[in-house]
Amino acid sequence: MGLGGLITALFGSRSDKMTSIFLSFAGGVMISIVFLELIPEAVELSNVYVMIAGLVLGAILVYGLHYVMDRLSSLHGSSKLHDNFAEYFHSDDIISNKKGMLRSGLIMVFAIALHNVPEGLAMGAAGNYDATLGLTLAILIGLHNIPEGMAVSAPLIAGGLSKTKSVIITLVVGATTVVGAVAGVLIGGISDIAVALSFSIAGGSMLYVVIGEIIPQSIVTRKDRVPTVFALIGIIVGVIFMELLGH
Repeated sequence: MGLGGLITALFGSRSDKMTSIFLSFAGGVMISIVFLELIPEAVELSNVYVMIAGLVLGAILVYGLHYVMDRLSSLHGSSKLHDNFAEYFHSDDIISNKKGMLRSGLIMVFAIALHNVPEGLAMGAAGNYDATLGLTLAILIGLHNIPEGMAVSAPLIAGGLSKTKSVIITLVVGATTVVGAVAGVLIGGISDIAVALSFSIAGGSMLYVVIGEIIPQSIVTRKDRVPTVFALIGIIVGVIFMELLGH
């Protein structure tokens, strides 16, 4: 995420349409991780019922967190599709000034910080169970987090925050992944069923975010189907990485 923030600070101007493409690509990578790694490993370690329970629990947890964030953003818990990328992260108006842009960026900071926790959970549990699998997930999730770092830093810079401070904040947001990873190591060390639940909860959280928010909002932002194409490309890239790394 820090790399994504640095790219925006050095080279990028804020572009909702380009950011939506990057995020849809990242969403495709996450889909490949969930369906080709997390779900099969969860079933192998336990059974399909434990896996399904974890998926449902992960989705419910993220929905609950987003509900709270919507309430704090004065959306009263609605799950509407927004008209632009700034609204995607639960802002209730079109951002057109520095103060509003900074507010949008801060909302994005908290949203993505929450999204990173289940990713860390998957990495920690996977690394504790199988070092190669943990490395594979770390690389793919790192690839996924670059456009998220760009999405966090862009509105902060546009809102008047210095580039240095924006990159530092982006790094701190990425650090929430470590919190999830520590939890994954601790929980995953209990038993195979605990590892399976960690995988499936993380998978459910990721699927909820990607299918329920990232891809639909990317399509709304561009008002075309280009994000769908890049999501498919992301899935293919994820598959290739896992094949090259032996998973």
